Amino acid sequence: MLVLVAPGQGAQTPGFLTPWLELPGAADRVAAWSDAIGLDLAHYGTQADADAIRDTSVAQPLLVAAGILSAAALGDTAPDAVAGHSVGEITAAAFAGVLDDTAALGLVRKRGLAMADAAAVTETGMSALLGGDPETSVAHLEKLGLTPANINGAGQIVAAGTLEQLAALAEDKPEGVRKVVALKVAGAFHTHHMAPAVETLAKAAAELTPADPKVRYVSNKDGRAVATGTEVLERLVGQVANPVRWDLCMETFKELGVTALIEVCPGGTLTGLAKRALPGVTTLALKTPDDLDTARALITEHAGA
Repeated sequence: MLVLVAPGQGAQTPGFLTPWLELPGAADRVAAWSDAIGLDLAHYGTQADADAIRDTSVAQPLLVAAGILSAAALGDTAPDAVAGHSVGEITAAAFAGVLDDTAALGLVRKRGLAMADAAAVTETGMSALLGGDPETSVAHLEKLGLTPANINGAGQIVAAGTLEQLAALAEDKPEGVRKVVALKVAGAFHTHHMAPAVETLAKAAAELTPADPKVRYVSNKDGRAVATGTEVLERLVGQVANPVRWDLCMETFKELGVTALIEVCPGGTLTGLAKRALPGVTTLALKTPDDLDTARALITEHAGA
């Protein structure tokens, strides 16, 4: 059984889209998406520096475009389940047929702009906690006024809040935590700081007509598989200001009997978590088109099994 997953913000690196645009028809598809959403995706994916693609309003559509493009290169065979981390949930909605590609890119463009506006109100950020006991870490974060915005499993929690709160965390780590790493994101995503973006995204979602998922869609909210397109959209709106429970998504993968996991471009983050939390599951991160043949072989071996 195979699950296809899409990474969230912070996975992007300068130039990562370059080799993918060399695939037949890829540059034309990206140009059409760029025109549709008013953002030069090819420029940001090939020429822009790290600071430029750290911008929330750029990073989010860039990640969704890359995920859709790399998944399409795998061919027509469908995975058994899909999921995405944070903004990757919009990519997963496109995989599942809930939204067509243009609708997904339009929604994520509005999401990115709204979240960038919300982040500009107060200087905020996110830091990853490596190691430690989850319950102990969550209690410590709450004591500091921080939110456990991503509970990722495999010994990783991401804290979000003001820069002052994050500085206090760096000086006062929870017991058992080996390291606190500041993330390259431009705001405290999945917290109350993003509340202004929820209303904007809800209005954008109301203009869409979602289809029901064609494959099992596993949600960040609680790791549950969602059966209707309407509920997928509702959850996409709500997750902007609520924690990502990737740990529960991986628990669902276990329960479903997943045997292989492929992470679309720019892959690496979620396969790293899966290697620690899902022993025995074969993992592959799509970093360049050179990975496609191996990915197709995995799909042939594991999808539908």
